[in-house]
Amino acid sequence: MTNEKNFPGYPFNIRQLTKEEGSGYFIEFPDLPGCMSDGETLEKALENGKDAVRSWMDAAISSGRPIPHSGKV
Repeated sequence: MTNEKNFPGYPFNIRQLTKEEGSGYFIEFPDLPGCMSDGETLEKALENGKDAVRSWMDAAISSGRPIPHSGKV
């Protein structure tokens, strides 16, 4: 599933994890390399995803890495 509702400009992929993977949901942001998170519920994965984006942005800014354009004007 891809959705921009909760993360304007940065699409994300979210999928349910298998029991072998630990259950819950996995979220990743293809435009932000290495930006990913998970959660026991869909809502928690989305919440954790927001934190992951904020952390990714903070790390990129502090290390001088470019932040990809979100595609939104």
